[in-house]
Amino acid sequence: MYDEDDLASIRESREEWETETRDPVLDRHGERKDRFATVSNLEVDRLYGPEDVADVDFEEDIGFPGEEPYTRGPYPTMYRGRTWTMRQFAGFGTAEETNERFHYLTDNGQTGLSTAFDMPTLMGKDSDDPLADGEVGKEGVAVDTLRDMEILFDGIDLDEVSTSFTINPSAPVIYAMYIALADQQGVDRDQLRGTMQNDMLKEFIAQKEWVIPPEPSLDIVTDTVEFAVEETPKLYPISISGYHIREAGSTAIQELAFTLADGFAYVEDALDRGLDVDEFAPQLSFFFNSHNSIFEEVAKFRAARRIYQRVMGEWYDAEKPESKRLKFHTQTAGQSLTAQQPLNNIVRVTIQALAGVLGGTQSLHTNSFDEALALPSEKAVRVALRTQQIIAEESGAADSVDPLAGSFMVESLTDEVEEKAMAYIEEIKEMGDGSVRDGVLTGINEGYFHREIQESSYEYQERVDAGEEVVVGVNQYEIEEDTEPDLLSVDEEVQDRQLERLESVKEERDDEEVRAALAALDDALDTDENVMPYIVDAVKAYATMGEIMDVFERQYGSYRETVGLAS
Repeated sequence: MYDEDDLASIRESREEWETETRDPVLDRHGERKDRFATVSNLEVDRLYGPEDVADVDFEEDIGFPGEEPYTRGPYPTMYRGRTWTMRQFAGFGTAEETNERFHYLTDNGQTGLSTAFDMPTLMGKDSDDPLADGEVGKEGVAVDTLRDMEILFDGIDLDEVSTSFTINPSAPVIYAMYIALADQQGVDRDQLRGTMQNDMLKEFIAQKEWVIPPEPSLDIVTDTVEFAVEETPKLYPISISGYHIREAGSTAIQELAFTLADGFAYVEDALDRGLDVDEFAPQLSFFFNSHNSIFEEVAKFRAARRIYQRVMGEWYDAEKPESKRLKFHTQTAGQSLTAQQPLNNIVRVTIQALAGVLGGTQSLHTNSFDEALALPSEKAVRVALRTQQIIAEESGAADSVDPLAGSFMVESLTDEVEEKAMAYIEEIKEMGDGSVRDGVLTGINEGYFHREIQESSYEYQERVDAGEEVVVGVNQYEIEEDTEPDLLSVDEEVQDRQLERLESVKEERDDEEVRAALAALDDALDTDENVMPYIVDAVKAYATMGEIMDVFERQYGSYRETVGLAS
């Protein structure tokens, strides 16, 4: 970006500044710390200048928004055209209660729905399963059958809303229910918009919600990709998720590298299935965490787009721009929220949301300030949504595309994050003898990802305990607190009401139709057919979540038993 004569002159001026201006101040006052670093412990230099970006080629490395390498954003006008989708996570209790929260959020200006499910639903268990006792509706909405989905979206036209579903092992069942509901409403499947998280590789790496082993789990995810290309071209069948990897304790670089590696693993599996990369790749999406170190996060998002563009073209022969254009949802960092002085979390969330916006996210969830204590209250949810709206309408952050481009610090950090993330991806590829997919599976089976994340998490906590990493209100600026915040609690009668509905559905449905649909699904697994059409038929017969998932578990065995977590 600068010629050698310019750089020589700048270096000379810098040396003069250091000697005459900086050093006398350092001698008198010093600095607050011996070392400055990001949340991920990436060292931050005192000053960045042209010499730090001397190797940056503007056209090759930065470019223009909407054009390769997409460093500056996937679309030409970004938020000057329209703002990001404000997609607040919502779900608790029964379908009726979550439906009410959905309407509350849309009435307050939310532009997309995002659904949280309770633990039994996430794990493919019905509400009447012994393992579900005490967990029904506690951390998300309970969905046992298509009847629950009908109530969940009562009064919501599926062709007018984009809906995200945060669910993984049982994602194909929820996907099938959404399709069945669209069929009921008379909405063409090709008009459905939204995202299924459906990222099983991430589950084995970090979040640990699983039913069957990694290899068949990956195969079923590819079934959903294949089905989505044909049936729901506007719906993203996978949201490849780094969020939970970061929440487990990874660094920003590990989050980026492991997430992209998972994405490339899905690409390779779909290619092995015989799918055309330019047919399915435009329907892949990503999901990242946004933490407190604002410039590190912006650099991570920019590096993500640049790596993805290059790898999709060079490794997988993608040709369409849409196949190389990384699009992502962002959620602010849940693990950064503190139970102490919870109103401080509003400030943390604002910084994290701003990082997502400055990094070019396509949709955003802002955490509520009371989430370290309980499910979000309506007041806290409204503040979280208003945070996004203030950033969009009042801050000016959405008025220019990639306003931090050209910043010596941001461009230098973007290069550093890219280089370190690619080193991880290449290492994973080597573990798979040239296949990222096989490297990811090997890494899961050998505990590679767990070890890497555990080490980073431990090092971070050591810095917090030593006071090197300041957490306001926790290890500095503490106060005596005697507050009782207004917390949302789930009615203990929720489980009883859910069980009554489930029993009613089972009494009213045609059991013979259910048995036939489940048998057809079992046969499809035996013959390696795509399972999605059979799951759609099963949910339309009002087969339960647990009945459908049991078919998979009988076929492939229980991964819980494999790792000693059978109960």
